[in-house]
Amino acid sequence: MSTPESRSATTEGASLRQVTVGASTGNVIEWFDYATYGYLATEIGAAFFPFESRALSLLSSFAVFGVAFFMRPVGGLIFGSLGDRLGRRGVLAAVIGLMSLATLAIGFIPGYQTIGLWAPALLVLARFLQGLSGGGEFGGAASYVAEHAPARRRGFYVSLIESSALAGFLLGIVVVLILRGLLPAEAMNDWGWRLPFLAAGPLGLVGLYIRLRLQESPEFQKLEAQHSVAKSPLRESLTRSWRSILVVFGLVIVHNASLYIILTYFNTYMTEQLGISAIGASVATLIVLVVTVVVIPIAGALSDRVGRKPLLLAAAIGFAVLSYPMLLLMNQGNYAVVVIADIVLALLLSCYLGAALPAYIEAFPTRMRYSGFSVAYNLSVAVFGGGAPFFATLLVTSTGNLLSPAFYVIGAALASLVAVVALKERSGSELELT
Repeated sequence: MSTPESRSATTEGASLRQVTVGASTGNVIEWFDYATYGYLATEIGAAFFPFESRALSLLSSFAVFGVAFFMRPVGGLIFGSLGDRLGRRGVLAAVIGLMSLATLAIGFIPGYQTIGLWAPALLVLARFLQGLSGGGEFGGAASYVAEHAPARRRGFYVSLIESSALAGFLLGIVVVLILRGLLPAEAMNDWGWRLPFLAAGPLGLVGLYIRLRLQESPEFQKLEAQHSVAKSPLRESLTRSWRSILVVFGLVIVHNASLYIILTYFNTYMTEQLGISAIGASVATLIVLVVTVVVIPIAGALSDRVGRKPLLLAAAIGFAVLSYPMLLLMNQGNYAVVVIADIVLALLLSCYLGAALPAYIEAFPTRMRYSGFSVAYNLSVAVFGGGAPFFATLLVTSTGNLLSPAFYVIGAALASLVAVVALKERSGSELELT
């Protein structure tokens, strides 16, 4: 059983850095795998859905992108329950292995011209597996770090998990940008888009090695020592923590709706609707990602000082008020203005994310944290996150209004504001055990 003294050594010493680096490194690899699909949606659409209509091919590609998100709740149920029953460490190793194998498979699937309908069918299967593993990644990594971190700095350390996820996005777009700069468009469409997926194999081995070297979290060790590990954590979370599940579900709405609009959909929006080159759109998204990765930990540290609710409230109101004007500016045709407007929205996103993830974790006791978080987070992501690029594209193509994606983000912000008001402030307090 870990004593307060031993836990202090863990949370303040070199092992806390090891824990954070280990969980974050695996998270970077996990989300690099996940993000490359979104950034290569155009090439994937052409390879697997070669319709005469470019818009229909793109819609089909984004529809398959969203498929993985509908498997995330299933993955959350499975891996969340296992993580609360068996521990965080082993489950985190399993999910990164599954994600890497599924991503590697996408790189090998022949296109529609080679095997016909089997091509999109196999692509959907691979995305199912990605979604399954993704459902167990985020909650496990965040819970693992939170259960090591000192209460007074929990927001900062947990926000590094969110930042590392977006660093995976950043790595994905850097790789895609390099490929598009080095390869002719024909080669990129033919085989170049496969290279980031093929990199999943060696990257996954690195992540697996790192996570297998980690120790179990001290909070879970306390549960084991007290023989208090939940036998049915999923059932307990649904019966005992249903209010927290509803609140976190609501908080996640704008979290993921804005994230996937700003960091995934806007990259395609710039090329398809604003006429910006693929490289220009990638550079703009790269700048936005750098800003986001840097600002999230700052916001997390600030939330340790002022609390989670003030930052969440300010960011949600910011999205409700500024989303339409910023998209209006993006449509003025000036590249610099496009980047600036995108950065403004990214700053709002960073403030929200820096405070949100620790708030999600603090809403649940250790005994059912992995399960409760995974249910609430992944259900909300499935509905409002994975479908964001698809619905934004559908809104534009069906209405002809290039500003219509702003209404999606505004609606999400208003819904999350209700959850922010209902959230109980727990920053700076010790995590509940049972």
